Amino acid sequence: MEKGKLVLENGVIFEGNVFGNSETSSGEVVFNTSLTGYQEILTDPSYFGQIIIMTYPLIGSYGTNDIDTESGKIQARGIVVGNYEDDWSNFRGLQSLDDYLKKNKTIGISGIDTRALTKIIRSEGAMRGIVTKEKLSDKKLTEKVLETPDMAGQDLVKYVSTKNNYTLKSENPKHKIAFYDFGIKQNILREFLKFDVEVKVFNAETNYKEILDYKPRGIFLSNGPGDPEAVTYGIENTKNLFSSNIPMFGICLGHQLIAHALGGQTYKLKFGHRGGNHPVMNHLTNKIEITSQNHGFAVDEKSLHPDLVKITHTNLYDGTNEGLRHKKLPVMSVQYHPEASPGPNDSKYLFEEFMKMVKREY
Repeated sequence: MEKGKLVLENGVIFEGNVFGNSETSSGEVVFNTSLTGYQEILTDPSYFGQIIIMTYPLIGSYGTNDIDTESGKIQARGIVVGNYEDDWSNFRGLQSLDDYLKKNKTIGISGIDTRALTKIIRSEGAMRGIVTKEKLSDKKLTEKVLETPDMAGQDLVKYVSTKNNYTLKSENPKHKIAFYDFGIKQNILREFLKFDVEVKVFNAETNYKEILDYKPRGIFLSNGPGDPEAVTYGIENTKNLFSSNIPMFGICLGHQLIAHALGGQTYKLKFGHRGGNHPVMNHLTNKIEITSQNHGFAVDEKSLHPDLVKITHTNLYDGTNEGLRHKKLPVMSVQYHPEASPGPNDSKYLFEEFMKMVKREY
């Protein structure tokens, strides 16, 4: 491995060993506390534009395969690890993480004190950074970091949404569901296809009238990257679809877009929620769910009209909003990822609840 550096916008520099692709990459530096699932995390479109710190110290030990992917390629800009293990072992494995990163033209850096790095992000917030092996002065490298766009205000959905609409069917499709693809994870599609459904996945900028022409029994708003406030077309289309009275379900970015369409606001979290062990209180059942999360923005509950919106879920780490339901319309959404992958399965009941709406059994 060649020597390289991780440079943060606050001027802090970590030295390590570059693996995977060797080209310099920049993005917002964030951390994920999951113990496993690095391949799912790297291929999740919600990480587009970000460099991921894996807080678990040993990464690469089980290699990579063609199954544990959330999209067709790596979406993250890079990965930062404490110890990289190239000698992998897994009965499903096909290649090392190093080879997988090279194939996907993504840089990695190891030998980093990820504990110290994560503490910086926790105290100062997610910030821009670059991973590079360029032999430039620290001043020049810091200047390159500052040329990287801020995450706030960026519409990144257009980079990850499907270019062509497509249809998927279960063995016995009975109900049509329209999917807005803002950067959808494949495991969400897998969860839906366990039911008797036909799913049509639409490009994020599809006009709401085309959705209605499909005559769906349900509408799903997917996860995705970037600032929800910048996805103005998603907000407007969602707002226009409310009057159809078609059941609607949003996850992560989809949750935030529903909140905006209801007149609410979102704000950027200091360092976000990313990992597979976040406790969330379900106010409808009075039970705590351990959830999988990946988001850097949150819904401002105070901006939602209490006559229209019921708060259903709350993050027990910091009290931020994790779910809502419309009091009059069949609309529900959550901030976290009930499909997990990676993560716990505590919240998969939400797919069943939405399907009850679709079948008009609510």
